[in-house]
Amino acid sequence: MTPAELSRTVLRSVRGAVEEQELSVPVPARIVVQPPPRPGCGDYASNVALQLARQAGRPAREIAEILRKRLIGSAGIARVEIAGPGFLNFTLGDGAQVALVREVLAQGDGYGDRSAPSARGVGGGDVADPGPCPDPAPSARDVVVAEALARIRAAAGVAADDGGQAAPVATPPDLTALIARLGVDEARWVLLRPAAQDPVRVPERPVQRESNPRFRVQYAAARARALRRYARELGFGSEPGDVGAPVGGHAAGDGPSAGSASAAQSLQTFHTLLATYPSVIDLAARLRAPDRVVRHLEATADAFFRWHDVYPPLPVGEQKPLAVHRARLALAEAGGTVLANGLRLLGISAPEHL
Repeated sequence: MTPAELSRTVLRSVRGAVEEQELSVPVPARIVVQPPPRPGCGDYASNVALQLARQAGRPAREIAEILRKRLIGSAGIARVEIAGPGFLNFTLGDGAQVALVREVLAQGDGYGDRSAPSARGVGGGDVADPGPCPDPAPSARDVVVAEALARIRAAAGVAADDGGQAAPVATPPDLTALIARLGVDEARWVLLRPAAQDPVRVPERPVQRESNPRFRVQYAAARARALRRYARELGFGSEPGDVGAPVGGHAAGDGPSAGSASAAQSLQTFHTLLATYPSVIDLAARLRAPDRVVRHLEATADAFFRWHDVYPPLPVGEQKPLAVHRARLALAEAGGTVLANGLRLLGISAPEHL
C-alpha cells in the first residue's frame, strides 16, 4: 500500500462515518499521511482526527477512535493505533513492502511521473529548455530552477504556465562559467540544492567522494545497477519478496537486539522513502521547490547504503543465491529506479558507472 492508497482508504473511512452520521463534518478533499516523527510509531501517521475535531465539536481522540474502528481490517493495514492527542498511526501488512517494490519495478521510469510517456526523460543536463523564468535577464539559478520545475510540474501532472510553448532561453554567462568550473551535474546540483530563500554555496571544485551529496546520490544509483550486473554474472535475477534477517546489523557496543532493531529501522526507512517519492514530487510541484526533490534523493541514497550494509543483496563467498538475495536485489533495483528518476527530473545524469 502506497501513501496515496492509504490516504484514499482513510478518506473513505471519513466519508463512511459522515454518511452513517457517526460524524457531522464536511468531508475533506484529501487526507495527509506521512512517516511518523519517531521510529516505532508504525509506518505512517495522520492528524486527520485533530483537523476534524473543531468542526465536529468533539475531542480528537473520540474521532480517532471512530475512524480506527472503521479502518481495522482494511486491506494492506495490519494495525491502527491512536497516539497522543488523537494521531492515527498505521502499521502496514507484511505484503505492503513487497507490493511497493513490485510497483516501483513495474512502473520503472514512470514511477512518480504522471506525465505523458513522451514527456519522460527530457533533458539530462541540457539547459536549452528552461520554461518560464521570472526575470527578463535570468541568472544561472533562475534558468536551472525553472527548467527543473518544468519537469517536476509535468511529472506531477501540473499544466505548464505557458501552455508548453515557452521559448528557449539562452544560457546565461554565469551558468556557462559555473559549468566550466564544476561540470554540468555539480553545477546544477549546487543551484538546485538550496531552498529559494537560502544562498547558493559554490564549492571550489567538485569532489568525487561520498562527502559530496550529489556524488553520493549518483553513486547509490550506479551501485544499484552494478548489483544487477553482478547478480547476472552469478546467474540470478531479482524477485520482490521477504528480504530476510539482517547480517551483522549491530554496531560496536550495541547488543544484538539493539542492532536488530536498528537494522529493521533502516529497512523501514528505505521503504518509506521509496513509497513517498511520488508525494514529494507533487509537493515540490505545488511549492515550486525543487530542493524538496534534492533532499529526498539525499535521504534515499543514505538509506540505501545503510540498508545495503546490513542486508547484502549478493551472496558472499561460496554461498549460493537464495530467495532473500533475489528479494534484496529487487529492493536495490527499486531504490536505483527512484534515484535515477529523481536525478532525471533535476536534469542530472544517473551514470551506469562511477
